[in-house]
Amino acid sequence: MALKVIGAGFGRTGTMSLKAALEQLGLGPCYHMVECLPRGPEHWQMWIDAASGRPDWSNLFDRFESTVDFPSCSSYKALATHYPDAKVILTVRDPERWFESTQETIFAPRWIEYLRNVEMGKFIQLTVNDYLQDRMHDKEHLIRRFQEHTEEVRNTIPPSRLLVFEVKEGWGPLCEFLGLPEPDTDFPLVNDTQATKEILDKIMTDGFETVFEYDGV
Repeated sequence: MALKVIGAGFGRTGTMSLKAALEQLGLGPCYHMVECLPRGPEHWQMWIDAASGRPDWSNLFDRFESTVDFPSCSSYKALATHYPDAKVILTVRDPERWFESTQETIFAPRWIEYLRNVEMGKFIQLTVNDYLQDRMHDKEHLIRRFQEHTEEVRNTIPPSRLLVFEVKEGWGPLCEFLGLPEPDTDFPLVNDTQATKEILDKIMTDGFETVFEYDGV
C-alpha cells in the first residue's frame, strides 16, 4: 500500500486532528507518533536505519495510507520522492503558541531528559531532536527552526501538490485539495494536550514496555 498523503507539519500543529480527519475521509489508517511508539524496538530500528541512509519506507508504512506528525515530518522530502503521487499537507499554527505547547508536552524538559537514557530515545534523537539541533528549550531557536521548516516545505514541494493548512480552517480547504466531498459532520478538532501529558507521565513512571505492551505489528 502506497502513502497517499504525507504530513510535513511538526507535532503540536494539529496533527492529531488531521489524523482523525484523514481517517474519516477514508485515507487511513494514518501513521502518527501514537502509532509509532507502541510498535516497539524493532519498528523504531527502521527509523534509525532511515536516518542512517537505509530507509525501507514500504515496510515502515505497511498498511498505512497517510502519515502525519513526527517522526515522518522530518523526512517529508524523502517520502515525497519515494511516493511521487502522494499529496503533502503542511500543518501550521502560531509559532509562539506552538512553542508553548511543545514545552508542556513533547519537548517538556523532564521528558527530553528521560529519553536520553532509554531505548526509544535513540530513534527520537535521530528523527526529531537532531532535526531541531537538539535545542528543545531554546525559544528563539525553536521558533526559527519552525519557520525555516515551513519555508523549506513551501519551496520544496510544488504548489499543486502542497496544502498549507491550519486545522481551524476545517473541512473546506482540506477536501478541496484532496478532491473529496466534505463530510456533514464537524471537523475533528482534537485537543490532546492533557492526554499527551498523561501518557508521557505514565511512560516515565511505569516504563515504556509496560505502557505500550508491544503489539509486534
